[in-house]
Amino acid sequence: MESSVITPEHVLESLMNDGTIDALRLKIINQLKANEELKKTTISMVEQSKVLNTPGAEKQTKRELFDALRQELEAPVLEKASRSVWELILDNDVLGKEICDMVEKVFCRLSGRRPPLFPDSNGEAQQGKEHQEDPSSASRKRSFTEMNEGADNGDKASGETSAAAEECNPGPSSNPKT
Repeated sequence: MESSVITPEHVLESLMNDGTIDALRLKIINQLKANEELKKTTISMVEQSKVLNTPGAEKQTKRELFDALRQELEAPVLEKASRSVWELILDNDVLGKEICDMVEKVFCRLSGRRPPLFPDSNGEAQQGKEHQEDPSSASRKRSFTEMNEGADNGDKASGETSAAAEECNPGPSSNPKT
């Protein structure tokens, strides 16, 4: 396969077919379930909800209350959960590093190259890269909030994806913050 170009789609397809994506999804779900801050925030949102604090709420059926709570809180709760997931994915110390390592391993397998393609934090020699990075531009972990500063609502999803790719590929690039 060395003569063909390995695209991100090839790597993603391989990760999907070998069960890696499902394993990552399970890890993310388990870490979300264990996130005490997210639980406390969600409980607080429910306790402060307009639906439960409206006169006559005690007369509504459980189903009516649940439907009204879902309508009121679904978007804000999912937003907080989404932020937590992105923080997990972009964390270079745990899950983010694991994702980058898996992607690199699959890319190397598909392309016939030997890992590591990029240097690790110990400064191992890099393979497959001819340029040297400027130490002053060393990749710094950004929070979800920092990553989205200055981005308009329409560009958030693409910004998240490109930022995640940049974290895995620390080559020379323009500053993603605009």
